[in-house]
Amino acid sequence: MRILVQKFGGTSLSTPQARSRVIGHIQRELANAYRLVVVVSAMGRRGEPYATDTLLNWIEQNGNALPSREKDMLLCCGEIISASTLCSLLYSEGITATVLTGAQAGFTTDSQHGNARIVDVRPERVIKELERYQVVIVTGFQGQTETGDFTTLGRGGSDTSATALGAALRAEMVDIYTDVNGILTADPRIVEDAKPLSYVSYTEICNMAHQGAKVIHPRAVEIAMQSQIPVRVRSTFTDSEGTLVTQPEGFRDVQTGIVDRYVTGIAYVSNITQISVEGDPSEGLQLKVFKAMAEHSISVDFINVTPTGVLYTVFDSDSEKAIEVLQKQNLKPKSLSGCAKVSVIGGGINGVPGIMAKIVESLSEHDIPILQSADSNTTIWVLVKKEDMAQALRALHSKFELHR
Repeated sequence: MRILVQKFGGTSLSTPQARSRVIGHIQRELANAYRLVVVVSAMGRRGEPYATDTLLNWIEQNGNALPSREKDMLLCCGEIISASTLCSLLYSEGITATVLTGAQAGFTTDSQHGNARIVDVRPERVIKELERYQVVIVTGFQGQTETGDFTTLGRGGSDTSATALGAALRAEMVDIYTDVNGILTADPRIVEDAKPLSYVSYTEICNMAHQGAKVIHPRAVEIAMQSQIPVRVRSTFTDSEGTLVTQPEGFRDVQTGIVDRYVTGIAYVSNITQISVEGDPSEGLQLKVFKAMAEHSISVDFINVTPTGVLYTVFDSDSEKAIEVLQKQNLKPKSLSGCAKVSVIGGGINGVPGIMAKIVESLSEHDIPILQSADSNTTIWVLVKKEDMAQALRALHSKFELHR
């Protein structure tokens, strides 16, 4: 059978009007002769009755002492309500459907409650139900341990559920529906002329997601890339095809010929602190610094190591703790809070001369100092002051002509 996986996020299910659009997308693909597996998130966002953040707030208002295992039991309710609601709406439209929890759909995870990793997906029951029903609705974001306990997959877990299920079912495509019209070259709230992308490679969108673009979770992209399942990022509120995520050779399905582009998009992460530590290399400075960060569960990024020192970033929320930890090691750290990491991302960057020169030129023209830089095959990062971030994004977007 031809299987298509559709994933609908919280905003896609939060209102009667939005749910009506969801029904329309399902009806269209049934008319295209697909059997559908529909993965759903909890309805709405913080403050709305059944949203995940609302359930977390409920815990805070009632003792705020719920153990992680029992917290996962509560959080799984949001997706179950969402799936049951959609099932009822489908039956009212004459569409046969059934609901499976993550566990019933075959998701086995480790026991890291709140941020579990998928160990295996055994979709035999999903396949069996597809022979009986037009639509199988699966609760995203959740699975179970080998011993049968509920687990949740952490932020972006429904995206991860959808691509993992698509891979296990060998689906033709996974459609991720959200409240934006595909993947854009930059955040449209900051860069007014950000342009929708018809296609991106797995590597490009994975880097964009890791560097701050929140349209799809990087774990979901990595699963799709490993299994070579094409993904489309689409808007619930239009019939646009959105953005196709696939291998570069798959781009021909979207656009005739080859488009030679160096840079695909600009992303950012704000509210980070730069920390520098100088010292005697014979005293094992680098090991002392990063071991101290690891022992206190402080995430580090943007790392530059020299023979006499280290330079790296942490989130602003961790900076005070990081400084305190280093000082207890008899080190003398310097810090600069209120920074932002701006990322220039593109599969065509590797080996192309002049990309960094363009970045420096663009920021210099707007008197934006670069505090730190680093690069990989597909990304060049620059650290700037947070107050310069918006101007840096616009300047780089214009310099690389991403608006065209």
